[in-house]
Amino acid sequence: MATLFAQFVAGYTGRSTDHRGRHLERERLWSLLELQELLDEWIVAAWQNRPHDGLRDPAHPGRAFTPNEKYAALIEACGYVPVALSGDDYVELLPALWRVVNDYGIKIKNRIYDSEELGPMRRQHSGVQAKHGLWEVHHDPYDVSRIWVRDHHGDGGWVPATWKHLKRVPVPFGDLAWDHVAQQLPEATEEELADAVSALLTRAHAGPPGEPGPRTNRRERRVAARTKNTGPSIPAPKPAEPDQPEDEPDGESLAEVIPLGLFDPLEDPWRRK
Repeated sequence: MATLFAQFVAGYTGRSTDHRGRHLERERLWSLLELQELLDEWIVAAWQNRPHDGLRDPAHPGRAFTPNEKYAALIEACGYVPVALSGDDYVELLPALWRVVNDYGIKIKNRIYDSEELGPMRRQHSGVQAKHGLWEVHHDPYDVSRIWVRDHHGDGGWVPATWKHLKRVPVPFGDLAWDHVAQQLPEATEEELADAVSALLTRAHAGPPGEPGPRTNRRERRVAARTKNTGPSIPAPKPAEPDQPEDEPDGESLAEVIPLGLFDPLEDPWRRK
């Protein structure tokens, strides 16, 4: 690292501060974060593709391999185990936003998200000074039904929050349908936009009318088709259905129901009753 990377970086002082140059503080120097990014890029582009003397194959002692070549050879010999992403891994890969957690919840594109678990975060500083105390929020562009907020005060886990007007729209949809309706109704409220999206998706699902009447334009059909083909990222729980009374057959009597006895582990199974 010292001979292949550090000595070529602006502001290099030598192997110690005793060997630093004169008036070094007047030069243009990199910050620690910028140096870390440069080092990461150098490791991927240079170090991993540079032959190492310690990476030699007994069958080919005269050739030195790079770390990438040696890793590829080990994968061919031993294989690997593909591991599926967990729910937290999936949320971690979603696009991120930084928002304030207000008393009413979190607002994203004129949509309000809230949950009881956001209570300790309301009107509180997240502790992330680089983002001025805002909270990290991950969202799915193809499913506006919920968002996930990182708990910076806890273990760094995710706190889910659902959209306030989720019940107004019968099917899942994404930002594409919402932005399309918002452009047509710039002064509409959140409730009006939700109803407009619901009307758009309902009209598109019903198909063109048989008689002359209002038809959806090409832009609306394209938005509805993409929304329909994009399923929800996480299936929403089905609402509880009320118990339906069973229909009794006409003219037939029900058989006698003989209940089974309870199992007693302390009872002697060989004792006659």
